[in-house]
Amino acid sequence: MTIILGIDPGSRVTGYGIIREHDQRLSYLDSGCIRTTNASFSERLLQIFNGICILMEQYNPSEMAIEQLFTYKNANTALKLGHARGVAMVACASHGIPISEYAPRMIKQSLVGYGAAEKDQVKQMVMQLLSLSREPQSDAADALAIAICHSHQRRTLKLFSQFGCDTSQNVTLSKRSKKSKRASWSTIL
Repeated sequence: MTIILGIDPGSRVTGYGIIREHDQRLSYLDSGCIRTTNASFSERLLQIFNGICILMEQYNPSEMAIEQLFTYKNANTALKLGHARGVAMVACASHGIPISEYAPRMIKQSLVGYGAAEKDQVKQMVMQLLSLSREPQSDAADALAIAICHSHQRRTLKLFSQFGCDTSQNVTLSKRSKKSKRASWSTIL
């Protein structure tokens, strides 16, 4: 059994999603948002750190997955998001769990099958995959999607290793060709 903590970082709202993977089945444990107060930036970062540490102690996840930073037009926004990501990663690293990072397109590809999927499509797949009866908050749904993506990637790498593939190399989903609607796996050697 593996408990995965997914984090969708933000300096004002940090989404979290916690799932359990057992016998190739996923189950929902918890999700929500760490909302910071209208305090100084350093105090908000501390609130994120403390909130994640509380989750770590409450659920004792064995792995953490977080969204990679993507390009922003506003450098100041990117820097603040980078700080929030760093604080979340340090909180998990301080509890000794491995951290994996995923690009937004990879998360969407993993859940919906299309890297440019809309947020609502991702949220609907999260609800379906975890058998949720009500919609999670937007940031929490993103965090659950990150955790589910990590679970899918873990299973894929496990399959590759069972067939003797060298999983120490990067395994990526190749871009869709214009002729084919199906994605194909390739190993970068």
